[in-house]
Amino acid sequence: MHKSFTKVSGLSLCFGSLISLVTMALHPAGGSVEHIIRIRHVLIFSHSLGIACLPFMGFGAWGLSCLLQTNNKASLLSLFVFCLGLVAAMIAATVNGLILPQFLSDLTARPVDTSITNSIVRYGHHINVSTANIFIFATCISILIWCLMIIQTQKLPKAAGYLGISLLGFGLIGLVVKANFTDLYGFRIFVAGLATWLTTTGIRMIMKGKLENKNAG
Repeated sequence: MHKSFTKVSGLSLCFGSLISLVTMALHPAGGSVEHIIRIRHVLIFSHSLGIACLPFMGFGAWGLSCLLQTNNKASLLSLFVFCLGLVAAMIAATVNGLILPQFLSDLTARPVDTSITNSIVRYGHHINVSTANIFIFATCISILIWCLMIIQTQKLPKAAGYLGISLLGFGLIGLVVKANFTDLYGFRIFVAGLATWLTTTGIRMIMKGKLENKNAG
């Protein structure tokens, strides 16, 4: 693998992770139909930002998988699982952050039964919860595989692997105590943990790429 790819993909991983944190900081809480219509511009902007960060995270994940690649290609499995999670995140952001606010705004511009609009909002909520669960489980599985491979191959410092496993352990404790990671505040905590691991791993990839380029020169 070309050394500059390690550096560039690490930068991409850091950038995408930091943008995801900005997205969650801007993400407003949901509510009634009137509330969604009132904050629709903030919803559209924050979710557009969230969608924009996904390709950067995917590219960074590709670089990480290539770096950790072994003969059994298990790192590529982790990449595919991670991309499945990114697709789920894109669907959730598109439906709830782009489609729903605009649709409700157009729908309520004329007389409509309140029960219909409330049903649409509940439907969007169920889509959001389902896709959020896919994203959470997919990213957790992929990070677990990456962490085990980091520890096994030592192509990155073992501390990165142990950090990821520790964060997954805290997440498991959260599930045991019935923490809800699909509501806004629970999802913010999850994204913060995910971004922490991806950013620190991306920094190590950048440092590794620089070091190898220096040694090659």
